[in-house]
Amino acid sequence: MSFRRGIHMQHDTQMIVKVDSVNGKDKASSLVGKQIVWTSPAGKEIKGQVLGAHGNKGAFRVKFEKGMPGQSVSTKVKVA
Repeated sequence: MSFRRGIHMQHDTQMIVKVDSVNGKDKASSLVGKQIVWTSPAGKEIKGQVLGAHGNKGAFRVKFEKGMPGQSVSTKVKVA
């Protein structure tokens, strides 16, 4: 969905991710610890890990191993 951010700062290594089949906070909490993989258009993979739920509608926070590019916003990821 987007980067994790506040009023004055944006965290490049953390993203807020929404999965279509997850509709609630309890389902999102069950994914904590799972691995997420984003594949760039060039074929590089950036791996991350689910930290916790974000809000009540099933989104969750993911911490990636390095900064994410802006082109990663609103693209698809794989849940392993």
